[in-house]
Amino acid sequence: MAFSLAAAAQTYVYTEASDLTLVGKLMPGETTNPYHRVDTLRYKGFTPTENFQVRMTSGMACVFRTDSKSLRIKTEYGQLSFPTNTNGFSARGYDLYIRKDGEWLFAAAGVASDKKLDQPFTLISNMDGSMHECLLYFPLYSEEYSIRIGVEEGSTIEAIENPFRHRVAIWGSSYTHGSSTSRSGMSYPAQFSRNTGIQLLSLGCSGRCLLQDYFCDVLCDVKADAFIFDSFSNPKADMIRERLVPFIDRMIAAHPGVPMIFQQTIYREKRNFNVAEEEKEQAKMDMAASIFKEIKSTKEGREKYKDVYFIVPDAVSGNRNATVDGVHPDNVGYSYWARSIEKPVLRILSKYGIR
Repeated sequence: MAFSLAAAAQTYVYTEASDLTLVGKLMPGETTNPYHRVDTLRYKGFTPTENFQVRMTSGMACVFRTDSKSLRIKTEYGQLSFPTNTNGFSARGYDLYIRKDGEWLFAAAGVASDKKLDQPFTLISNMDGSMHECLLYFPLYSEEYSIRIGVEEGSTIEAIENPFRHRVAIWGSSYTHGSSTSRSGMSYPAQFSRNTGIQLLSLGCSGRCLLQDYFCDVLCDVKADAFIFDSFSNPKADMIRERLVPFIDRMIAAHPGVPMIFQQTIYREKRNFNVAEEEKEQAKMDMAASIFKEIKSTKEGREKYKDVYFIVPDAVSGNRNATVDGVHPDNVGYSYWARSIEKPVLRILSKYGIR
């Protein structure tokens, strides 16, 4: 008997990811494209690079359940990026986790080849056909017009409730964006959310977190229970001195009584034997620390800035090899970072009933 490849081919039924449950969306319902983080027609002032970055899906994911034995992904991309220190799985691909025994367990990662980005690819196959709860992270460094998830014909795919609690916005540099991760679910905000169950809404923008007024315009409008900042990694010391307090004052006015947690910039291994880098990096760290000490040095300051906090993350944790390029951590370094801020952040949030 002749074997028919056409008859054996599996048929897939596709569902738009935005028709399921989106996770980590900074401004839900406020962007025409559901995969954009900021509406660039409404908010102005961005440079061309920043305009592209806020349209990327970094930090976003969707959750659903399915009994399909395999999953395929078909993406219609907008603008694309090919960063040298972040591979294709992370920059343009997908990272799948499945809940097992109450924990999110890595299941698969994948991306179509650069020459066939418009073609569907199989993300995972040969599952057992039972119902699984899935968490699918979107690409970190690309814009998408459509993300379609394919399941085998006759199987089920349906939205589930957001498994993460609260809405905590996080704005930051390439670190928060996820630069140098090997998979999109390995950014430290994503790891923090999986570790704690607290939903982080990421607005990481590589190299462009400079305490700008026009980013503050966005953050003032974000509906969040708390804010976390990685805002001292990009600006030099003099810029931090000039911009930080006015930035904080605007945020307090827009979000009175809401906790705002500022992170010190991490130690960059690049400074180990580079005298100029050592001087520049230490100046930034010293400036940030001194300003927080200064603004809380009086009774009036402690009252005005009572909801503003300063914490110190650690992406090294004794391992001097957890870096990709001397600036950005690798997956292990970001795991250290996520764990290092877990206790201080949760302790602060708990004071506001955010648990």
